[in-house]
Amino acid sequence: MAYDISPLSDHTGVEVHGVDLSKPLDNETRTRLNQVFVDASVLVIRDQKLTADQLLAGVRNFGEVFPQHNTKFALPECPQIHYLSNQDRYPDGTRYIPGAGYHTDHSNAAEPPKATVLLAIELPDSGGDTQYVNMQRAYEKLPAATKQRIAKLMGTHVYQSKHSARKLMGLTDEAKKKVPDAVQHPLVRTHPESGRKSIYLNPIRIEEIEGLEEAGALDLLNELLQHATQEKFQYRHSWQPGDFVMWDNRCLLHKANGDYDHAQMRYLYRVMLKGDRPV
Repeated sequence: MAYDISPLSDHTGVEVHGVDLSKPLDNETRTRLNQVFVDASVLVIRDQKLTADQLLAGVRNFGEVFPQHNTKFALPECPQIHYLSNQDRYPDGTRYIPGAGYHTDHSNAAEPPKATVLLAIELPDSGGDTQYVNMQRAYEKLPAATKQRIAKLMGTHVYQSKHSARKLMGLTDEAKKKVPDAVQHPLVRTHPESGRKSIYLNPIRIEEIEGLEEAGALDLLNELLQHATQEKFQYRHSWQPGDFVMWDNRCLLHKANGDYDHAQMRYLYRVMLKGDRPV
């Protein structure tokens, strides 16, 4: 298979032209794309025209599908795929912007998804970029004293932290039975494939840090978040129709921007891949 791979920034993201995920990949291509993903953390495969079933088959080149928590967004014809839409609203009638605010997906699971995949189905004329923060780079640039301070700390993750500025959609009764009340994950995570360390936090889901008073925990989390979200650690993705974008939840934060005309549809398919327990 003839295809091209090129970087999207000096530290995060590559784009691929010439791969068609509606067809089976040969072993060499599959192996290379998986390695490129680990190295770059964001893999963008352009110009994908896929049905839901084709997307599911394409995603399986990279791992096993993770069951997403909020089943109210599942596609009826293919429940392992969910949708993201700017046309949904909270029960009080205000607009729901999925993905707003920096976070890593489903960190309240004992074994959070290693990756999230979005396929752009319909996009506004402009805006709606997704910003990614390279938490490995951010960790590497921390002062030595801070690295030592956070080396053994554990964060408690819940569905929605009482400290979160972002309001999530409520879980269905069925989903509540399957989602743990709380899990603990290290604040410094070692990537199981690259061996690199990163800051592992989630402003939407971290409720507390074991061994710290609430005020001290919040101060530390704010300090780490302000450091990590500096522009030099970011890659900002401007979406194109047919973009298949997969990112590494083990070492990135991300957020979706709501800076576009909401009279226009923004609609994407979402699939997640199973991961392992953070260490």
